[in-house]
Amino acid sequence: MPVRVVATREMAALLGAIAHPHRIRIIEELRNGEMDVNTLQGLLEVSHSRVSQHLSVLRWHHVVVERREGRHVFYRLVNPRLAAWLVDGLSFVAEQAGAREDVRDAVEKTREIWQS
Repeated sequence: MPVRVVATREMAALLGAIAHPHRIRIIEELRNGEMDVNTLQGLLEVSHSRVSQHLSVLRWHHVVVERREGRHVFYRLVNPRLAAWLVDGLSFVAEQAGAREDVRDAVEKTREIWQS
């Protein structure tokens, strides 16, 4: 199989795994270290089961790994550079927004939060 086919399939699988707003937020929330489901639930303001489902997808695709401490399960990024890559990707979102000032403002504020 040609190497480009393998590489593009793997890239498509990664992009598919992160192609949800909650999963992107989870990746960005984990950029500075590990967190448990309850903490992520509070930050994302979604149900415990929804966070667990998204973490399951991210685990399956080797984006996050878990560490157990008693009854608590903590998650961290396998490769924290992924969070930085997503911040860089915000520039494409801002460019695609064209003249929509509200989107450009939201992107810039989000970039500031994610880079802090």
